Amino acid sequence: MNDLKILVVDDEARMRKIVKDFLVAKDYIVIEAGDGEEALDIMYKDNKIDLVILDIMMPKMDGWETCREIRKFSKVPIIMLTAKGDEMDELLGFELGIDEYISKPFSPKILVARIDAILRRANKLNEVDIIQAGKLEINKTSHIVTVDGEPVELSFKEFELLCYFVENKGIALSREKILNSVWNYDYFGDARTIDTHVKKIRSKLGPCGEYIKTIWGMGYKFEVD
Repeated sequence: MNDLKILVVDDEARMRKIVKDFLVAKDYIVIEAGDGEEALDIMYKDNKIDLVILDIMMPKMDGWETCREIRKFSKVPIIMLTAKGDEMDELLGFELGIDEYISKPFSPKILVARIDAILRRANKLNEVDIIQAGKLEINKTSHIVTVDGEPVELSFKEFELLCYFVENKGIALSREKILNSVWNYDYFGDARTIDTHVKKIRSKLGPCGEYIKTIWGMGYKFEVD
């Protein structure tokens, strides 16, 4: 059981219920808000909110304005939900400091998986020391990677990138999202650095390197066959 609180902000009661049901099943505490003003009132009163799921199109105060206000006093992780698929919307969201951007309709299971990954990186969840995926084993505490029991030498950034892939197993990850999550928002280098790191990781992992799938024109996805 955990006592992590997630604030779900959406003007559609049905959408809030769907998200809440899946989160409650994972033992999260869920607080609901029907618009941005209500969400801010809740956050002003409760500084124990661990993550915010924020819809863009809402009455009174939309998601963009709500996000701007939240960022004035909190660094809480924010996942933005939208019915739009415009790249400019996504870029604006990242500029405002959101942690994830998901377009409707979406899979609630994938949403929960992304929430878990974000909170894990924020050290909100108790870390699992050992992560296993097929013949690959990662000891996050000691930063040791093994394939079939044999140690693999990875650089710090290669280790971070591999952990990010494994923790988001089955999720298609764009290069932009990988940069934002692994290299952080202040990185202004070429996204091709990801391809270089992936090439090195694949080479070092041997047969397990095939777990990192290329999604042409987008990025990568980690899958164990």
